[in-house]
Amino acid sequence: MLNTVAFVSLGCDKNLVDSEHMLGLLNKEGFTLTGDENKAEVLIVNTCCFIEDAKKESIEQILEVAKYKHTGNCKALIVTGCMAERYRDEILKEMPEVDAVVGTTSYDKIVDVARNVLEKKQVIQHFEDINKEHLENMPRILTTGGYFAYIKIAEGCNSFCTYCIIPSLRGKYRSRPKENIIDEVKKLAEDGVSEIILVAQNTTLYGIDKGYTLVTLLQELSVIEGIEWIKILYCYPENITDELIAEIKNNSKICNYLDMPIQHSSDKILKLMNRQSSNKYLKQIIHKLRENIPNIIIRTTLIVGFPNETVEDFENLVDFVKEIKFDRLGVFTYSKEEGTPAATMPNQIEQHIKEMRKDIIMKIQQKISKELCANKIGKIFRVLIEGKLEGEDVYIGRTYGDAPEVDSKVFVEYEGDLICGDFISVKITHSDEYDLIGEVIYEYCE
Repeated sequence: MLNTVAFVSLGCDKNLVDSEHMLGLLNKEGFTLTGDENKAEVLIVNTCCFIEDAKKESIEQILEVAKYKHTGNCKALIVTGCMAERYRDEILKEMPEVDAVVGTTSYDKIVDVARNVLEKKQVIQHFEDINKEHLENMPRILTTGGYFAYIKIAEGCNSFCTYCIIPSLRGKYRSRPKENIIDEVKKLAEDGVSEIILVAQNTTLYGIDKGYTLVTLLQELSVIEGIEWIKILYCYPENITDELIAEIKNNSKICNYLDMPIQHSSDKILKLMNRQSSNKYLKQIIHKLRENIPNIIIRTTLIVGFPNETVEDFENLVDFVKEIKFDRLGVFTYSKEEGTPAATMPNQIEQHIKEMRKDIIMKIQQKISKELCANKIGKIFRVLIEGKLEGEDVYIGRTYGDAPEVDSKVFVEYEGDLICGDFISVKITHSDEYDLIGEVIYEYCE
């Protein structure tokens, strides 16, 4: 009987790509994949530990699946990903239920690790150089429905933001060879993927170590038959060039959407974070983007409660958010992570103040989002269908300005049959704070 394996993938979409490759490797080597954790002989938790909440979620998930060693069929519990890389010894010491820990650059060894645990019943640690080149030409099983896929174009980070542990877990910035990315996307397109979403710690830095740029990659990806939408996430503002702006504007395959994490607007806090932007530059680049691409959707993320963030610094951020009116915005409270420079800074902010500041920003953004959504009433959008409300003739989809999971949705009443991955034209009839409601029409739209 083939060994069964169940998977829990936590954290960012970059981590999800690693999970999908591990699933592909296990499936290729004869493991049977199951969504029923109670039946699985091998349980794998691909962890995240970017902030304290992510760390807690990872620990809770490990303990949750560990119970299947007693109530289910589990014979091997394997922890992979960032928390495994960061706390390899502590996990095995504090969680005796765990049979193996696998580092961020060792996920290609997942089959060997699983077999060794099952056959030898021994605790295993498998870690390699975090700066090794990206693993290529590995099988992959998409968990995103088959019509869209995240494409990891680089690994690691050179930014060394003072709050971030990622460089010590993922290594220096390494761009994937362009031809490997193109080959991967071609295969995905042949399998029915129509939307690709480019991800990395910093996508706009792509190619700096290989002698080419993100623009050249985009130009080659956009001619691949079957690819309809290309989205770019994690674009650091200081690396957004005029050439990139022009390519987004003029290339019909590239969605007029940019995920641009800025973290703050106060020059003092940006400097303490070791971010390379300034308040003035952020306003300039956002103005340039909107001037050149009038319908561009800009998403950002912010951190509130960073050490030494005064009332004045926070008011600077409030004014910035009100002035810029981001289309999409997420807020994190600062997480004090051991091993980072920010963790040893004086004037740490109390948690209740962080939470209060987060709530203030989100209430402001909710009002902004409601106004921006209302402005879309009467307009026609091309919508990618992603599902249907159970028991109702209402489908759920996304516009070009929405990334999966984190952004808005479009609810469409339609009595016919649609499948995930269909593109339809929708006229917006209603809206709320974040989402849109519309009806199917048969007019052509961009």
